[in-house]
Amino acid sequence: MKVAIPEELKKDMPQSNWGKILSATPVVMTVIATLLAGLATSEMTRAQYDRALGAQLQSKAGDQWGYFQAKKLRSALQRNSFELLRATTDVPARDAHVQIALAALAADKPETELAADLKSVDNNALAAALQAAREQVRDFDAALAPANQVVAQLEKSLPAGDQSARRNLTAAEMLFSSARYDAEAALNQNIGYLLELQVRKANLSAERHHRRSQEFFFGMLAAQAGVIISTFAMAARQRNLLWTLAAFAGVAAVAFAIYVYLRV
Repeated sequence: MKVAIPEELKKDMPQSNWGKILSATPVVMTVIATLLAGLATSEMTRAQYDRALGAQLQSKAGDQWGYFQAKKLRSALQRNSFELLRATTDVPARDAHVQIALAALAADKPETELAADLKSVDNNALAAALQAAREQVRDFDAALAPANQVVAQLEKSLPAGDQSARRNLTAAEMLFSSARYDAEAALNQNIGYLLELQVRKANLSAERHHRRSQEFFFGMLAAQAGVIISTFAMAARQRNLLWTLAAFAGVAAVAFAIYVYLRV
């Protein structure tokens, strides 16, 4: 947006410092309005990005919860567990803030309390906790590989007519599978909770950027008002009042933009 000052108004302007300041006011207000419009657009773009990221993370979280439910169901059909396998599902050490947020999520606390806990959670710490949980799943699968091989070898080594031994082996396999599904379900549950935290954090970030975009837009409107008033001041005989209003609008726009940028 370019402000053109008519030649007849330029001739009417006093050739003093006051006149130069007055003639430059529309240009300055235009620059401020353009900057605030850019900030408003930028914040809205970031809000849309965070919303899209939250949707992607929600899809991943849904997959993990699906794994969790399926394996818990299979565990319920076969029951029982082995303490040795349970010991391999100990939760690795996490950042204290991540642990607090996980406890709030598991306890189904209100969104306001969970949001307050999430503000202290660092994105890198949350990503590190998620990576550690996924590595734990891989380590668990690697630890069970020898046991699976032993079971397969036992099945091949049993005599074809020994039904009693085969029944005992089947029962042992069911107990082993039950413990394995319990352990895997707990691991998937950990990953699901961490992904849920990422979803909530992304949504909070999107809401913040959306709010900032709206408030930058209001600042832009104030700067635009300063442009209009200062332009009228150049054509009016009583310029002092209009100049004061234009300056006030410009200062208010800049002050409001600084407040939004630093505090919102």
